[in-house]
Amino acid sequence: MAHTIATYIALPGTTAEAMQHWHEVFGGDLMILRYGDMQLEGMPFEPDPEAVAHATLTTSAGIIAGGDSIEDGNDYAVRDTAYSMLYTTDTPEEARAFIGKFVAGGGNEAMPFEQAPWGGWYGQVFDRYGVMWAFSCE
Repeated sequence: MAHTIATYIALPGTTAEAMQHWHEVFGGDLMILRYGDMQLEGMPFEPDPEAVAHATLTTSAGIIAGGDSIEDGNDYAVRDTAYSMLYTTDTPEEARAFIGKFVAGGGNEAMPFEQAPWGGWYGQVFDRYGVMWAFSCE
């Protein structure tokens, strides 16, 4: 089996919505498993049956995985610049189209997508869930 690395993100009860939105933006295959769909015997906690235990969005560019945070009182901020999802496209037009879908879906552009000092193209957008998406193109 080949090794892979996937991005995993825990959201405060919005994982299903976020994954469905990202599926609308990027396409691919979406799988969402809720705690109510699983056998919960022996679990050290009692989760909401509607909470997302595990979800994956498999696209031609890679895999995004995640689940709902099960801890009560999460006070960490999802919206931050300490991390981002970096998506590299073949053309600037593809990146602009993805950014446009995020903005149309309630996100906001954080850094305009334009030619960068290193010669490529780069820009950032926050989606409506507070996740920063950076787009890059040579």
